[in-house]
Amino acid sequence: MSVRPVLLVTGGSRGIGAAICLGAAKAGWRVAVNYASNRKATDAVVGAIERAGGSAIAVQGDVGSEADIQAMFAAVDAAFGRLDGLVNNAGIVGPTERVDEMSVDRLERMFRINVTGSIRCAAEAVRRMSTRYGHQGGAIVNISSVAAVLGSPGQY
Repeated sequence: MSVRPVLLVTGGSRGIGAAICLGAAKAGWRVAVNYASNRKATDAVVGAIERAGGSAIAVQGDVGSEADIQAMFAAVDAAFGRLDGLVNNAGIVGPTERVDEMSVDRLERMFRINVTGSIRCAAEAVRRMSTRYGHQGGAIVNISSVAAVLGSPGQY
């Protein structure tokens, strides 16, 4: 009997992330559903997966925090003992503002979550998946928005 693969989805409690979690579970993956603060939405996703016969856990953590990233991956290690895939889906934009009114704090927070956090999550996933570290390999998918190409007045 083969071991079912494990997927961690950042920002997995709502929207695209939740759909990815549900689809992965339907395809036979065990799923770690990451959330920053909305435990109720996360529990709904985990519950839906479990009711359909799948396996899922809720993993709290802000991808803008190194300590939270470490804790997220430790939780996946403890629950499943392996990792086969990561979907970097978590991302924020903040309130609508003109560029000349955006604070340094807002910009730093957006970059910490949307860029640095995704890279740090990828690094932790590589340590758990790469053949370089004695594992079987895996996949990392980075989700972005069409706004990255088109822009959005007052947002980016």
